[in-house]
Amino acid sequence: MNSEEDLYDKFPSLSKQKYRFHVLSLPHTVTTKEYCACAYTMKVLKFCTMMKKRGHYIIHYGHEDSVVDCDEHVTLITNDDMKIAYGNYDWRKGFFKHDTNDHCHKEFNNRGKVEVLNRIQQKDFVLPFWGQGAYNIIEAVKNDGRALAVEPGIGYNNPWCKFRIYESYAVLHHTMGLQNEKNPSWYHTVIPNYFELDDFDFSTDKKDYYLYLGRISVCKGVQIAIQVTEKIGAKLIIAGQGDICTELGCDEIPDHVEYVGYADVEKRRKLMKDAKGLFLLSNYVEPFGGTAVEAMISGTPVITPDWGVFAETVIHGVTGYRCRSFEQICWAAKNIGNIKSKDCREWAINNYSCAKVSTMYEEFFSQVYNLWNKGWYEENEDRNNLDWLYKELPNIETKKYNVDEIIIKEL
Repeated sequence: MNSEEDLYDKFPSLSKQKYRFHVLSLPHTVTTKEYCACAYTMKVLKFCTMMKKRGHYIIHYGHEDSVVDCDEHVTLITNDDMKIAYGNYDWRKGFFKHDTNDHCHKEFNNRGKVEVLNRIQQKDFVLPFWGQGAYNIIEAVKNDGRALAVEPGIGYNNPWCKFRIYESYAVLHHTMGLQNEKNPSWYHTVIPNYFELDDFDFSTDKKDYYLYLGRISVCKGVQIAIQVTEKIGAKLIIAGQGDICTELGCDEIPDHVEYVGYADVEKRRKLMKDAKGLFLLSNYVEPFGGTAVEAMISGTPVITPDWGVFAETVIHGVTGYRCRSFEQICWAAKNIGNIKSKDCREWAINNYSCAKVSTMYEEFFSQVYNLWNKGWYEENEDRNNLDWLYKELPNIETKKYNVDEIIIKEL
């Protein structure tokens, strides 16, 4: 599978109905690939592209400099607003600065209520990609009654809409526990994050370094990646937002570590293509951890904890290793060459590409759209499969043993 278009042919649309989506972006970012470190901004960008490609109508609400595939862009935030809220703050060196009570969030909601309600038509969908960051807009939409609000990619702990799409079963169940939900809703589903194949290069020719790419934080396990590579005598490249010495309380970066700063799209592409393995060692219930899938698209195996989303995205021993101790992580790193690059890529593009995941969105939106008719009992005489939840496994080479031969040898 060599191109994005090939994948759209492989995963045809599952929906005859075409929907109208009001896509609410983030108040504190710009919807462009320049902000590739923000998973939520990238979800907005890629959602618009993939659903417009499927023939749906897209209205994007966000920053004036956004570059989005849509039928209409509505400016809610300007560069002047960003200056008022965040001054000259450099988000490439620190993490993204934001607060639901800051100037950009307030203006986003105040302007958004007016602009969205002016454009809503009966049976539209309104999608707050920043969750409660668009709370006032969504409450106005609910009160209006012409459209349905769906949280389209929940990776946070405070969802509140009636219709919800979680990034993973891990975050779905974690949130149910936090909110003491004893009875699951038929309209709280799981659809994974999604990735454009053309943003990454595939390679089986790896260079002699491991990679940590992401927010520089102990909660992401950057210190473990440093300790493991020091232990096994390997080079580690670190890319991302933050300061290593400040985060780890050290005076200087270890000799075996190279820090390359913020990774834009092209830097990510090269770093992931060439790395022999990626560390993503989150010490919390990771809702998705998109860099793991990005690495696999590039043919790079991953090393993760054995919890959170990784139990869903990482096939242990096939696309990487899931670990529970320092010794296990060291072993995984030393044996990363056992993982085949083609298996990593095959798994990632067949299950987490925009083409595949867009069909999952269509299936769920059709379920919600049916509430305008017979609801949960709506019939579908055209259905011939339930492939929206199907996971396609790599063509793994396995050893086959003759049981009788094994018994004889043991005797």
